[in-house]
Amino acid sequence: MNKMISQVTVSADIVTFTLHNDVLKVLLIKRPDEPHKGAWALPGGVLVGAETSEEAARRVLHDKAGVSDVFIEQLYTFDDPARDIRGRTISIGYYVLVPYDKLKIQKGKTTQDPTLYNIDELPELAFDHDHVIHVAYDRLKAKVEYSNVVFSLLPRYFTFAQLQQTYEIILGRELDKRNFRKRFMSLGMIEPTGKVLEGGRHRPAQLYQFAKHSAQEVQRWI
Repeated sequence: MNKMISQVTVSADIVTFTLHNDVLKVLLIKRPDEPHKGAWALPGGVLVGAETSEEAARRVLHDKAGVSDVFIEQLYTFDDPARDIRGRTISIGYYVLVPYDKLKIQKGKTTQDPTLYNIDELPELAFDHDHVIHVAYDRLKAKVEYSNVVFSLLPRYFTFAQLQQTYEIILGRELDKRNFRKRFMSLGMIEPTGKVLEGGRHRPAQLYQFAKHSAQEVQRWI
C-alpha cells in the first residue's frame, strides 16, 4: 500500500539574548506577512538551496534583524505538526549570546523592526515562539553552570562584581559573594588584566578577562 508523503518545510528560528540595564533581553521582530501579520516573533526563515541550518540562521539573523558576528549554538528541533497553519514545518532552533555594546542592529530594507524585550515581559508571540524562547532560556541557565559561555554576554574587560551580577541575572537568584568568588576562581576561566576600573565612590576595582573567548566546558560548579 502506498503511503502519502506530505511535504515538510525546514526552517531556522533564532533566540538572541543580551544584557541591558541589568535585565536579560530577547531580540524580536514584527512579522510583515500572514500568518500572524503584525505580531512579534523570533527571526526565522526557511532553509534555501544547499545551506545548512546554521548558515540559514546566520543569514536570517542578518537580513531580518540586522545582526551578525555573534556566538551561536544549536538549541533544539521543534517539530509539533500544529506549529504552523501553513503546513508541516520543522524548525531547528538556535540561540545567540551577544554583549549589548556589540549588538549593532543595522536596519535596512529587509529588517523587520528588530526590538529588545525583557525576558519577563514578552508580548504575545507568533507560532510557538514563546515555547522556543523558554527552552532557550532553560538551556542558557543550565549552560552557565558548566561552561564559560557568559563570556559572550560580558564586555572584554569586567569587574568580579559585574561577573557575579551576570550570573545572578541569568539564574534569577542571588549568589553568596565569598563562595562565588572562591569557586569561580578555582575554574581558571578568567585572569586579571592588570587594569582597574576608575571612578565611583569606592576604590578602583580590578578588571578581569576570560582566558579563552571560545566555548569551554568545565566541571559543574553551581
